[in-house]
Amino acid sequence: MELPGYLDRLGLRGRPGPTHDWLRRLHRAHLEAIPYENLDLALGRTIPIDPAAAYAKLVAGRRGGWCYEMNSLLAWALRASGFAVDLLAATVRRQVADTALAGNHLALRVTLDGPHLADVGFGDGLIEPIPLASGTVQQEGLEFGLERAGDRWIFRNQADGGAPAFDFAPTPAEPGWFAAPSHTLQTSPESPFRRTTVCQRLVGRRYLTLRGAVLRWSGESAIRVIGSADEYTDTLAQHFGLSDPAFASLWPTVWDRHEAWLAWERA
Repeated sequence: MELPGYLDRLGLRGRPGPTHDWLRRLHRAHLEAIPYENLDLALGRTIPIDPAAAYAKLVAGRRGGWCYEMNSLLAWALRASGFAVDLLAATVRRQVADTALAGNHLALRVTLDGPHLADVGFGDGLIEPIPLASGTVQQEGLEFGLERAGDRWIFRNQADGGAPAFDFAPTPAEPGWFAAPSHTLQTSPESPFRRTTVCQRLVGRRYLTLRGAVLRWSGESAIRVIGSADEYTDTLAQHFGLSDPAFASLWPTVWDRHEAWLAWERA
């Protein structure tokens, strides 16, 4: 694991250091260069919780990843740049998540003239880190919010986001704490990560999302429906920089689920 290799993957130039400017640039560049994606789960591959494994896959292998990979890699890069970083055990949709899914999201607290929330693993969430303080913030026309609720914080995602919110305690979590929820999300038939394939990437000021067979820009109601295995693999390569011969094998399931969704919509 070498920081120059990670920065080259991001196309980022400059002198690393614990400054607000570097924190913002690193966070945004990660979102632009490395897509959020869960395709390995659909392929039946196991995803370890390990920064070295994330580096090998996302940097050397030029793939994307989900929150445990994306944010563990960013945490390593920030520490290598001189920042103080804590892992935060967050929970998405706590109102419907059982206790086995507590910690189903990994976020980061970066301390720099006070604590900041950083998160490149929510798919279509924060573009840049924000101070850990109650209030709302605008980023590229998208509004995000933080509020204190007892001993926990609630992050409110932008209105067009795929998931509306997550909550977390400010207490740092050890890496091993995420093993149980990660295993559940990877193996349970009820896991949304096993039911739907998703790829998301920040392109300029907007997020581009491929959810199943539907490609959509944030802020737009128009969608593009992918209609074949060739178009699917071409879209992954062209828009998300993802190339793997195994991706073509996902198409039959992706299309079957798309047709099932259409039938449900019409019912």
